[in-house]
Amino acid sequence: MNYSECIENARTRIGNYCKACPECNGRACKNQMPGPGAKGVGDTAIRNYDKWKEIRVQMDTIAENKPVDTSLELFGKKFKYPFFAGPVGAVGLHYGDCLDDVAYNDILVSSCAKYGIAAFTGDGVDSNVMVAATKAIKKTDGIGIPTVKPWNLDVIAGKMEMVHESKALAVAMDIDAAGLPFLKNMEPPAGSKTVEELRQIAKMAGTPFIVKGVMTVKGALNAKEAEASAIVVSNHGGRVLDQCPATAEVLEEIALAVGDSMKIFVDGGIRSGVDVFKALALGADAVIIARPFVTAVYGGAEEGVKSYIEKLGTELEDTMKMCGVTSLEEIDRDCVWTRF
Repeated sequence: MNYSECIENARTRIGNYCKACPECNGRACKNQMPGPGAKGVGDTAIRNYDKWKEIRVQMDTIAENKPVDTSLELFGKKFKYPFFAGPVGAVGLHYGDCLDDVAYNDILVSSCAKYGIAAFTGDGVDSNVMVAATKAIKKTDGIGIPTVKPWNLDVIAGKMEMVHESKALAVAMDIDAAGLPFLKNMEPPAGSKTVEELRQIAKMAGTPFIVKGVMTVKGALNAKEAEASAIVVSNHGGRVLDQCPATAEVLEEIALAVGDSMKIFVDGGIRSGVDVFKALALGADAVIIARPFVTAVYGGAEEGVKSYIEKLGTELEDTMKMCGVTSLEEIDRDCVWTRF
């Protein structure tokens, strides 16, 4: 199975929101996009996608002809590629009831671990979402990264118990989820966090702690002050606030501000191995891709996930070769051209 076949299969299974487009760009779903929808018209999701396409790669084949190494070492583990599957929760509600969170996470987490990467997993108002996610990660000996919503500290403490039990290699908190419409006025309460609160959560984690949802230099430096091990430059896939910059537009200045003091992930509209290359050139250590992995699971289960990983990996390897670099460490700002 290739990824195109996977998309065709997914269209019959994936529900009413996601259209299983050939390339997910936010235009077909806009404010109807799964997860469960974007505020306003959903223009930030579209901008995320478009801005990666405005960046061009610098071809250079006057270089030594040797094998390309796409591997990444992160948090004491070695991965085949510098990209990860993104966190998704309540898939039955948002993407189609032929899968529930238990089945989805079992497929995604195990398949990613098997084929050389790791999956971030989701959280939700249903406590069983996190239960299913951490159980799936435990089955892979901790090759996965649970993502906790920004609940109050008591609820987070309970979630961290499940993280510890799973032996996860790291844990994330998507602080930008504070803007999700379905979390407003919900119990348990969720919302933004201070530096001191994030510091407490980092201590609770007992494993590398990743702050997801950073879009400014100030936010990145606050995460550093809170003793986070990493950040994710993210606007929650463009779903939490219209008229935000794209992640591609802010990544470089954030990376320059934090330097090597913490690891940097980026997500939002990254859809190909060429996009992965661009993100690394602008300062990311790795990228996160969410919605296309949902299509992969719904369209082909393990084989679908494998096909998408191989597609991205082949595209990344080819781009590196054609741009004259043979390791991730060699990818730098000179490898891309931007007009913004």
